[in-house]
Amino acid sequence: MSMLTPPGMGGKYRIKGDKYPRMRPRRRRGRLTLAATASVVVLGVLGWGTLQLVDVFTGGGKQASAAGPKADCSTRVSPSASAAAAAKVPKPAQITVNVYNATPRSGLAKDTADELKKRGFKIGDVGNAAKEFDKKVKGTGILLGPASSLNTSLPVLGTQLAGAERRTEASRKGADVDLIIGTAFTSLTKQADADKAMAALGKPVPAPTSSKKTC
Repeated sequence: MSMLTPPGMGGKYRIKGDKYPRMRPRRRRGRLTLAATASVVVLGVLGWGTLQLVDVFTGGGKQASAAGPKADCSTRVSPSASAAAAAKVPKPAQITVNVYNATPRSGLAKDTADELKKRGFKIGDVGNAAKEFDKKVKGTGILLGPASSLNTSLPVLGTQLAGAERRTEASRKGADVDLIIGTAFTSLTKQADADKAMAALGKPVPAPTSSKKTC
C-alpha cells in the first residue's frame, strides 16, 4: 500500500503512486466556450449600435434626403421667353400705323396706307416724312415706335415689309408706330407671305427651357 493511502482505505480508494488524486469533478469546457461566445456576441452588438449612432449624427458620409415619398419630388420647367412674348403679340386691328413717304416718288404713303388698312391695321397720319428722314432712308423702310413696341407692335408690322429696319424711341409717348418708306421700297410683302410670318409670331419656335427639381 502506498504511503499516501489513508489508514483503513483500500480497494478503489487505494492510492497508487506518490500524488493525491483530484477529489473534485472536472469542470466542463462547454460552459467556458458558451460564456466566451456570449461575450463576443454582446461586444459585437454594442459595437454595431455605436456605429449606427455615429451614422445618425454624422450622416454616414451620405447626403440626407428630404422626408416624404418620391412622389413629392417634381421638376419645374420655367416658361421660355419666346412663349411669353407670343402671348403679348397684338393683332393688326390693335395697332395704329402712321405712314410717311421719305422718297421723291409721290403717292407712296397713301397707297401703302390703303393696303395696310385692307390687311386689318388701323391707319393714323399719312404724308411726307420729317426732314431727318426725307430722302435719307436707303432701305425698304424704317419701323419706328416707343420702347414698349419693340417686341409687340413692331414685329407684327414688320411682317408686312420684309427687310425694314426697326427702331424705338425711349422718350416717345403713346402706342402708335410709324412706317417710313425708304428709297428701296417697291411694295409691301405679298399677302400670303405676310400671313405666314404673322402665324409664326403666334407660334414661335420654343426656346430652351430651364428645369430644376424641387427636392
